[in-house]
Amino acid sequence: MANYKPQKKVLLLCGDFMEDYETMVPFQALQAYGIAVDTVCPGKKAGDCCRTVIQDSGAYHGYKTYTEKLGHNFSLNASFEEFDFSKYDGLLLPGGRAPEYLAMNESVLDCVRKFSESGKPIGSICHGHLILAAAGSVRGRRCTALHGLGPVLVNAGAHWIEPKTRMDSVADGNLITGVMYRAHPTYIQLFVKALGGKVTGSDKRILFLCGDFMEDYEVTVPFQSLQALGCHVDAVSPEKKTGDICPTAVHEFEGDQTYSEKPGHNFVLTASYEGLDASSYDALVVPGGRAAEYLALDETVVAMVKEFMRSRKPVASIGHGQQILAAAGVLKGRKCTAYPAVKLNVVLGGATWLEPDPIDRCYTDENLVTGAAWPGHPQFVSQLMALLGIQVSF
Repeated sequence: MANYKPQKKVLLLCGDFMEDYETMVPFQALQAYGIAVDTVCPGKKAGDCCRTVIQDSGAYHGYKTYTEKLGHNFSLNASFEEFDFSKYDGLLLPGGRAPEYLAMNESVLDCVRKFSESGKPIGSICHGHLILAAAGSVRGRRCTALHGLGPVLVNAGAHWIEPKTRMDSVADGNLITGVMYRAHPTYIQLFVKALGGKVTGSDKRILFLCGDFMEDYEVTVPFQSLQALGCHVDAVSPEKKTGDICPTAVHEFEGDQTYSEKPGHNFVLTASYEGLDASSYDALVVPGGRAAEYLALDETVVAMVKEFMRSRKPVASIGHGQQILAAAGVLKGRKCTAYPAVKLNVVLGGATWLEPDPIDRCYTDENLVTGAAWPGHPQFVSQLMALLGIQVSF
């Protein structure tokens, strides 16, 4: 997280079975930029959880609509009944199935109307627009969304903007609408701009080293956070090409001795591994999850990591990703943290172990940023931004 007092404060309105990415990506991205984010849900208090859902393209299976699976458990940090509207500079509405019932809650609608009438920025994505429609906050406004929401928005008096792709977002004054989580880069960028933010130093090229069953959050949160800043970000995986997918894994503690694993989103790669010119990138990011176990055995991967470290370019690795760094022999003499179960790899790799206490703590040692797990993304992304000279100011 940014090491200075947050300059803006945003409210994120949650509910059970909201879309996983559409909650966590903006939540952690904005914190990485130095913006405080409070998360609330009607009938729940700070410390309670909302369950999320993973909604993904059904086209992978030949379906006519998207698929749905259980996602992470999202922990709230504030209480809905106690929040003070006047203390917030903007509002975010995730999608998923939660908006279906939140749109029937008068307290929720009153909250949205207050933000709308005040002219404070409102960001809504995918099915979050159902709440806007119920609150009467889209009348006469330009909006985009998934095609299936078009009739609802038109009937609510909105000026419907047909999305050309699922990465589209539209800004109309203080209202920012996005099609779905693939639109996060422009959606978050427009929301930060509406808050008065200015980004400098983002003319960077960043490479993500991906693999099957990498942790869902640990690839997409930093990937889209950096894209939203204006960076050129590519994701590659050995033996795969542009447009191929890597399945991801959802890791969560649910009362067992270790974390559970559930299927995550399908992550779409943006570049081909074969023939890649890694020297054209300014930084390397290594997500965690189970992919690191087999990527650490790939000689081309090891060579790539060695070259980034040799050239002193920023390398950011989180969770189990440090298994690859250890196998590459680049941790000798370095200070490093990781997921606690990876401590053996780190120590045998010659590094000085830094305890991740609390679990969201991240460290920078010269050009190397390491984190233990996805709760640390705000610090993880913020420390990488510092190495790259990227700043968000208000």
